[in-house]
Amino acid sequence: MPLTGLSAFPLTPLVDDEIDEHAFAAQIGRLSSSGVDSITALGSTGSYVYLSRAERARVLRIAVDEAGTVPVLAGVGSLRTSDVLAHADDAERAGVAGLLVAPVSYQPLTDDEVFGLYQDVARATELPIVVYDNPRTTGFAFSLEMYERVAELPGIASIKIPGSTTDPQEARARIAAIRSRIPARVTIGISGDAFAAAGLEAGCDAWFSVLAGTLPDPALRLVRAAQAGDHAAARAESERLRPLWDLFAEAGGGLRVMAAIAEHLRWATRSCLPRPLRGLDDEQRGRLARILDELELRPPRDQT
Repeated sequence: MPLTGLSAFPLTPLVDDEIDEHAFAAQIGRLSSSGVDSITALGSTGSYVYLSRAERARVLRIAVDEAGTVPVLAGVGSLRTSDVLAHADDAERAGVAGLLVAPVSYQPLTDDEVFGLYQDVARATELPIVVYDNPRTTGFAFSLEMYERVAELPGIASIKIPGSTTDPQEARARIAAIRSRIPARVTIGISGDAFAAAGLEAGCDAWFSVLAGTLPDPALRLVRAAQAGDHAAARAESERLRPLWDLFAEAGGGLRVMAAIAEHLRWATRSCLPRPLRGLDDEQRGRLARILDELELRPPRDQT
């Protein structure tokens, strides 16, 4: 499958410290009919590192069942390579279309160790692999040399890069530098929702989106405008969403904000994140409710 367009990263909501299967299935059902290009279950927004092997496998079976014709990618990151390979095998059995692999660590990893991880995964599966560069959560930042080295492995289909700038010239230079190092068959996907418009304008092939996993419509407006070459409209939509991006930054990322949105819309129960994560405080929740109203981000009534 070509890893392009908009990939939505949904929550994996919990209730009483168990997977809320009904809430998760309903969210995947909404995404499957929304027009997103793929669904990435068990990304960072899906809290994969907090879930057991059995929980992850169950989540993926639900995702594939509910997604219909929309391809499902699966996050399989774990501390031990043997566990990564076990999760990859479970994902393949569930019928996913590709794997998302982050170099998860407790002890800091060297370049050779990270390369070895991707080499082991590529040898163990024929599924396309997305390289997940997320230094904020993993502690490992890919260099240009590492992009080049890992991208040469068979099976590497895309690199999910962290957003770093909204300046068009800086973004173009960065994407051009990465593109010059990797094979043409490997796509580049931007993450960090506030940087999506700049990344897509700079030449990224995909947007791996936190927002789209819960509220796909504004993300679709942005990415479809960019795909049509109307980057002014994409930038305008991103600027319109700036109050949300600012709350992401304040909350340490989009996960807590997306959980609060799902809880506010009654798509998930209160405290749906795995402990010790606590979510937004009451003041932030009130501010978020006002943002949803002011930006008209509430979905149609029949979707709630």
